[in-house]
Amino acid sequence: MNARAQPALAFWTDAEPLECVARLPEARDVVTFTFQAPSGALFAFRPGQFLTLELPVAGGPLHRTYTISSSPSRPTSLTVTVKAQEGSLGTRWMLENLHPGTRLRAIGPGGRFSFFETPAKKHLSISAGSGITPMMSMITHMYDGGRDPDVVLISCARRPSEIIFRDRLEHMASRTTGIELAWVVEEADPYRPWTGYRGRFNQLILGLAAPDYLEREVYCCGPEPFMTGVREALAGLGFDMARYHQESFTAPLPETGDVPDDVTPDEAIGAQIEFAASGVVHDCAQTDTILAAARAAGLNIASGCTFGVCGTCKVRKTAGEVHMVHNGGITEEDVEEGWILACCSNPIGRVTVDV
Repeated sequence: MNARAQPALAFWTDAEPLECVARLPEARDVVTFTFQAPSGALFAFRPGQFLTLELPVAGGPLHRTYTISSSPSRPTSLTVTVKAQEGSLGTRWMLENLHPGTRLRAIGPGGRFSFFETPAKKHLSISAGSGITPMMSMITHMYDGGRDPDVVLISCARRPSEIIFRDRLEHMASRTTGIELAWVVEEADPYRPWTGYRGRFNQLILGLAAPDYLEREVYCCGPEPFMTGVREALAGLGFDMARYHQESFTAPLPETGDVPDDVTPDEAIGAQIEFAASGVVHDCAQTDTILAAARAAGLNIASGCTFGVCGTCKVRKTAGEVHMVHNGGITEEDVEEGWILACCSNPIGRVTVDV
């Protein structure tokens, strides 16, 4: 009797919406949303990557970028863990309106903040607040591999009750000798004794939590002031900063390296953009981005971060030249194939894009 042929595995692409199947409160104003593909497709991505969700808020769709908090080693579902800050629009909409059965359009996955990109034997993850989400994905993937990893996580929060994923991470650490955890809080919860580290991340805490930090590949995620402090602490201790990697969806610090200087957009020089798929031609200045010009012309290009990190606004350029200075949201291969990021591309002369 011949064995029945196994069906080929199908993997999700962003041509299919995501369906919310569960929501789990993690802390105050923090919720993990679990998604599945309506078709039953599996999820393939690199731990640490992100998605851009299209949220149907009042006034039109809003695009927001969130790190995937689950691991591709558990491919039947995908989770994002979001924290609503004061004044947040998209994340607050999710907390109030996103329930099982709701379907959302998603773009991605994308990003290169992953230990897959920088293989190493020893890792050090340093996070604050919701910056722990890519660390959760990466550590879960290490744990699921079955071998003892060698990873230290230093996670900072205002108080113990605000440490996201604490129970799950402590469970994994209790089942292997290769995961070390260090919690750092600014203050204890009322009537709850705290015996861990207290204060803000500094060189002393770094040395106590990970004495061999000079031997480790470092991954950092959190608010920009926090990451600045981590960078300064490591650099001051002689750490090889080529082994430091960070992820952030806030505006990056000014670049200190070389920026292409062969063409510099000039506000006094005009440019013209043809949006070929829409039949629209728009006049603008060289200092206008493709994204800003599209909006001025009444066209919609999906966008997320707006400074070249998330890759949501990637469009194909079919003619002309642009000046593009991005922050990692597009690969060299995509650029060679004619793709650009609309949010950080300035037209030089006449440019045609497939929008």
